Amino acid sequence: MSEDTSPALPDRLSVDPNSPFYDAEVLQRNVGVRFKGQDKTNVEEYCVSEGWVRLAVGNSKDRHGNQLTMKLQGPVEPYYREG
Repeated sequence: MSEDTSPALPDRLSVDPNSPFYDAEVLQRNVGVRFKGQDKTNVEEYCVSEGWVRLAVGNSKDRHGNQLTMKLQGPVEPYYREG
């Protein structure tokens, strides 16, 4: 796999540019997240050490125009997708 040549993934990562955990360089490498053994495509933020993910809830927006999310607890495995 290409994980040997890629830099290690951060413990916490967000797709929101206003977040202190946003890292554009890492996100450009096509990061995938496996939560409780299933690949998730709607992850907005994750934290491996604390064991949680924030998932987008439909197309709903809050009053500031941000995506509504829900926080779920469980094992989180980030990885680089191939291709």
